[in-house]
Amino acid sequence: MLPAIETPEIRNPEPTPLASHLALPTVAAQGVLTPFSLDAPDTETEALLHGTAIHDLGWLRLIEIRGEDRERWLSGMVTNMVEALPSGAGAYNLVLNAQGRIQGDATIWRITDRLWLETSASQAPVLAAHFDHFIIMDDVELLPPDAHSPDSALGLTGPGAEPLLASLGLKAPALPEGESQSCVELCFSGFPIRIHRLYSPITPQFALWAPSAHIPALWDRLHAAGATPVGYQAIESLRILSGVPLYGTDIESRDLPQETSQTRALHFAKGCYLGQEIVERIRSRGQVHRHLRQLELTLNPGTPLPSSGTELRKPGAADDSKPAAILSSVTQLPDGRAFALAVVRAEAEIGNPTLLFSTGSARVLSGPPKLS
Repeated sequence: MLPAIETPEIRNPEPTPLASHLALPTVAAQGVLTPFSLDAPDTETEALLHGTAIHDLGWLRLIEIRGEDRERWLSGMVTNMVEALPSGAGAYNLVLNAQGRIQGDATIWRITDRLWLETSASQAPVLAAHFDHFIIMDDVELLPPDAHSPDSALGLTGPGAEPLLASLGLKAPALPEGESQSCVELCFSGFPIRIHRLYSPITPQFALWAPSAHIPALWDRLHAAGATPVGYQAIESLRILSGVPLYGTDIESRDLPQETSQTRALHFAKGCYLGQEIVERIRSRGQVHRHLRQLELTLNPGTPLPSSGTELRKPGAADDSKPAAILSSVTQLPDGRAFALAVVRAEAEIGNPTLLFSTGSARVLSGPPKLS
């Protein structure tokens, strides 16, 4: 049985459009209430990795950046390219303060001549307030989608996702070059839909954006076409397996960009942006002392999965010594294999030693794990 997902306390979260439609047990996650599980764990995992899974992404939010100064201003607020971003493309970004500390993360999308910032429901109001503080003499507005635009999303994941879209007459966006992401705008059953191809190193993953009122109908059509319903628990496992950090869990406001290992969020040839001086100083003068890494865990027989916050030490280290690593996100697959994201001290990575915790051991992975 998969472990329960631990989420921070969220005040008065609202159910996503899908959660309201399905009326099933939910979990508070990323600022919303979303379905926790929709099928057996092994069925959901199989659909994500080898089939076609349909799931909630209703915790995502869109903020449109409008105004004549939008490109220059937004480029000065995030770590990745904006002005050179082609139409129909997206780029993952970090948002920093002047000291180079991470205030949040987001994907910036250019759709025709419009710029959209995509982030989680829990981050959206905080980032909006942060950005608003820096709109001084600029012709810039931050606006939510209008009443008739796509404003909520479903996920379609797995090797069968693109063929399923094609069976419904929906063309998936092309696979982009490098670390960028891509999207297309379409019309489906009389309402607008936008398909985003997401960063996903293990299995193809798409976000299907539609007006909230049409999310139930879109879910029903995709389910009827053969997609397997999957809940947040399995999606969280896939996130950990993919090495994608969650802000507030794996990334915190004290962290520096290079500590997250998310090099895909950094563009070193763009113009100036808030916090750039610290990012460039780290790049040019030396490495940071810790990194977010993927781990594979080996559990002692009959012992439970360790929780987030568990400390790991090198063999022979005293119990009161500084930990070599601290787990931030942990998951266990139905086949018993366990994986985690963890903040690992740089010196603890030398020689890639086995790291120990009270109920097992761990090793740092060089990339996403190979899964059968």
